[in-house]
Amino acid sequence: MSRIPTADGPESAGFRYRWLTAGDVNGFFALAVDNLALLAGMSAILTGVFHLPASLVFGRMVPGTAVGVLLGDLAYTAMALRLARRERRQDVCAMPFGVDTPSMFGLCFGVIGPAWLATGDADRTLAIGSAVLAIMGVVKIVAAFFGDWVRRSLPRSALLAALSAVAIALICFFPMAKIIGEPVGGLVALGVVLSTLIAGRRLLFRVPAVIGAVLLGAAAWGAARALGAPGPATLLSAAGLHWALPWPTRLWLDGLPAALPYVALAVPFALATLVGGIDNTESAAVAGDRYPTRDILLVEGVATLTAALFGGVVQNTPYIGHPAYKRMGSRAGYTAATGLFIGIGAFSGVIGLLLSWLPESVLVSVLVFIGLEISAQAFRETDRDHLAAIAIAFIPAIAELVLINWNSLLGALQLAPDRLPLPQQSSYRALTMLANGFIVSAMLWSTLVVDLIDRRRGRALAVCILAAGLTLFGVIHSPYADGRLFVPDGSVPPSTWALSAGYLLMGVVTWAIDRFDPSG
Repeated sequence: MSRIPTADGPESAGFRYRWLTAGDVNGFFALAVDNLALLAGMSAILTGVFHLPASLVFGRMVPGTAVGVLLGDLAYTAMALRLARRERRQDVCAMPFGVDTPSMFGLCFGVIGPAWLATGDADRTLAIGSAVLAIMGVVKIVAAFFGDWVRRSLPRSALLAALSAVAIALICFFPMAKIIGEPVGGLVALGVVLSTLIAGRRLLFRVPAVIGAVLLGAAAWGAARALGAPGPATLLSAAGLHWALPWPTRLWLDGLPAALPYVALAVPFALATLVGGIDNTESAAVAGDRYPTRDILLVEGVATLTAALFGGVVQNTPYIGHPAYKRMGSRAGYTAATGLFIGIGAFSGVIGLLLSWLPESVLVSVLVFIGLEISAQAFRETDRDHLAAIAIAFIPAIAELVLINWNSLLGALQLAPDRLPLPQQSSYRALTMLANGFIVSAMLWSTLVVDLIDRRRGRALAVCILAAGLTLFGVIHSPYADGRLFVPDGSVPPSTWALSAGYLLMGVVTWAIDRFDPSG
């Protein structure tokens, strides 16, 4: 009996998906460089700021974290192949995946570094970091089953608005600061990126845009160094080739008791990537590739948990920027290539060697393009009447940006916030509350604006009530510097109660104004 061909059937059914194209070269270099830049930042913080042994960072933490990248990228490649066969489309683009940016900074400064300073023991520090990551993975796996409900409940403009705010305030800002700090190589690489990936020009001899940006930028940077250009030379210490194959251990179980005090810091980062994953799935759907939200989030959770079991210390997440990769012409080959490159490169020491050769200011130029493309998509796909919903989402993200710089300055001066003059103490507390939980609050604020514009007063009231409740538990607007969650009791600062009450009053007032509007 002959088999009836279906959309999910074999290649003989008449459809062959070209999963590896010339566009995947650009996509590979963009995604690989993105991950390299984050691994460089992680390594620089841990070895340069906290002075962890390079053997611990490059021999255990980086390879363990790379396991999650390898698993997630290969899983997303398989999902793209399946979607292409099911819908019989050649333009399906896999979701990008890699090391999570916010939690990389948060876990390095809030968990791994302090654990090392407290214990001075490499195995103990690795155990605590891996245990915290394992908890985050479990939280993300459980929360993944509620992702579709959240996605259906929030307007598309609110989802895209939060991404746009993060893209400009964080993804673009820090690379631009690095580029301005080392302008010759950084601006040359950025010029190549803007001319090719933004303006649509091509390089001579069909050189892929990202390769051209890295090569020309690195050459300019090297020439500037040779001529004695001032400024920092942001290269990591040279790392030789070595095999550091990660292996699953019970070390994370030993670290669970000591990891519990860090859970309140880690869980918000896990939930933030859940929200980000929902946003990214919506962004991919707008670009034409509809992936199941639950499956995207489950891969993220399983990859994070697996990384923890192999000694990883930073969570993985689907990356913002699927439309940018699709615009490059990428399909599914770039994620498979990135996963293999990051995995094998970390296991063999090639990544450490590359990080010792390439300047950060050149590596991060591609992040500017990704941030710009994400933000542009939000404005393109949002109804003109809802543009204010995008604008308001920038406020919490900008607060997070300013708070990062405040904390960096205070740390460098070894100055505690409570030693500031009283007006500055008050400003710092308000900034902390505005910044903590910024992704969730940005989405809530955008949703509120959309509901008010569309005259859905009941939903707008519900958003205000939800914001009030989340404030009381520190999910948003936590008054504590570490952003921890809490149970509302007598120890909660009055500012938290006041802010929660303010949300409730705002909900009542906006409901009443719409209900009794004479023109309505």
